[in-house]
Amino acid sequence: MILYKGKLYETKEQERLLARLEQDINDTRIHRKLDISKVIDAVDAIGQKLKAGIYHEKIARLGIEGMEEQIRTVIAMTDRENLTYRLEVELGQLREPFLKGQVIKGRRGRCLEAVDTYIYPLGTLFHIAAGNREGLPVYSVLEGLLTGNINILKLPQADQGLSIEILQALLEIEPHLAEYIYVFDTPSTDLDAMCAMAAMSDGIVVWGGDEAVEAVRRFAPAGAKLIEWGHKLSFAYLSGLNEIEEAVLDRELQALAEHIVSTRQVLCSSCQVIYLDQPGMEAVKDFCNRLLPYLEEAAHKFPAKSAGMRADLSMRRYCETLQKIITGGEAAKRQVYAGKNCSLTVCEDMELELSEMFGNCLVKRLPREKMMEVLRRKKGCLQTAGLLCPKDKREELTKCLASCGVVRITSAGRMSETFLGEAHDGDYSLRRYVRAVDVEICEG
Repeated sequence: MILYKGKLYETKEQERLLARLEQDINDTRIHRKLDISKVIDAVDAIGQKLKAGIYHEKIARLGIEGMEEQIRTVIAMTDRENLTYRLEVELGQLREPFLKGQVIKGRRGRCLEAVDTYIYPLGTLFHIAAGNREGLPVYSVLEGLLTGNINILKLPQADQGLSIEILQALLEIEPHLAEYIYVFDTPSTDLDAMCAMAAMSDGIVVWGGDEAVEAVRRFAPAGAKLIEWGHKLSFAYLSGLNEIEEAVLDRELQALAEHIVSTRQVLCSSCQVIYLDQPGMEAVKDFCNRLLPYLEEAAHKFPAKSAGMRADLSMRRYCETLQKIITGGEAAKRQVYAGKNCSLTVCEDMELELSEMFGNCLVKRLPREKMMEVLRRKKGCLQTAGLLCPKDKREELTKCLASCGVVRITSAGRMSETFLGEAHDGDYSLRRYVRAVDVEICEG
């Protein structure tokens, strides 16, 4: 389905609608300006309806895992106070014109003495959303609306109609937003349509892995700003465990295990590797024996709903075992601590990498003095580090992790929890969706 100026069309209408899209966009940009307060009102109203349970039945039909927690997160994100806070934190004084120009003495050449700087939307954003988290396409469009942009959204294949339903509900609350939202269920293989949408855009917002980002770079037109939200890698870093009170350590390890299993390790903030600040492998193996019971408890508490997911993992485990027997090599350097519907894999190397996910985590050693050398090999891909250490070491280790390029540091069990005003992958996203316009103040 296609959502175009508030109306639904069949996918077969795509070519006809794309032919008139640029004219419609230009007309809106010339004659109208989006009132951000109306965006906030509409988004807040959606959040209030969600809080009242109006959409719960529809959402439940989609079979979303961890639905209750996700709904609580969305309610918090759509709250008026949170939206206003985001605008203040991310754009601050940029939201209002301010006097920037000054006479600079001692410089040669002419210098403007008085300049007003205004913040405008980039103009038109083309959102290419990933399907690894429900609601992500809508979230991307909402950020575009908060910055006054017109938004073209290409739906991910796994969307199941959720995004169009939510955006339709938004337009029922505030019909004026219809000219700022265009949704197409175009497959990624339809390069002609993708190129046409990209050509109309001032910014291309792409969510996904390296392959998706590289594909967009190949067809992005010159002059369009490419805004990449690529896949990131996150890990837990554990140091000085023998200095932590036993009861506290048990509680923290339980929280880490529940984080690993409950997120299925599919989020950018999910723990893929547990690093131990240890030089030897024996300590790593001892740790696995201690953590595995907590991981099994978490797997029982948060059971996987998909039989296909479990079958896929079993097949990969079988193939990995065969590879060890037949070829040895790197696979032979890994020791699996198998639990019921979960596992820990001890690795001799120190590289940060993607795990098998779904409750199956890699465990490696990473002495503090090796941290920079190892983590910088993944520069640009680092996101969250879940830090578990004695209180007196936390500040020092936090600085070390931040220096290596990590952009988010939490406790080990709260790696995927959100908070108001947080940056996204080390950047304030709203700032990337606007542009500054300098205007000379002319007297007379």
